Amino acid sequence: MAKIISVVNKKGGTGKSACAANLGVGLALMNKKVLVVDADPQSDVSAGFGFRDCDNSNETLTTLMEMVLNDEDIPEDCFIQHTEEGIDIICSNIGLAGTEVQLVNAMSREFCHRGWVWHKYKNRSGLFYKYGLLLF
Repeated sequence: MAKIISVVNKKGGTGKSACAANLGVGLALMNKKVLVVDADPQSDVSAGFGFRDCDNSNETLTTLMEMVLNDEDIPEDCFIQHTEEGIDIICSNIGLAGTEVQLVNAMSREFCHRGWVWHKYKNRSGLFYKYGLLLF
């Protein structure tokens, strides 16, 4: 089962993206299977790993969150991209800012991430079992 690490701070410019990217690379170098989830609409972590066109993509965290909010089926691959560093990443895009606004009125909004992270949890085939570490 995966461990979950979240790098959070309400203030901008505190190094959250750099910390998450460097922590992910460091753990991958220690042979950990790492999934980085870029949960920032600015997509700095995604860009840092070479995914610079995320704003034009429908395969992002934004789409996953909208699927959860609309109670739609989540794709098997959860839009995971693979990097040269051996890290997997779910990219973000600017649309995530709009999704945050939608969550304001959503029931149980604090559990929306759980909808796709725990996807297929019961049969042990979801992200929680594929990775040693989920890094948000």
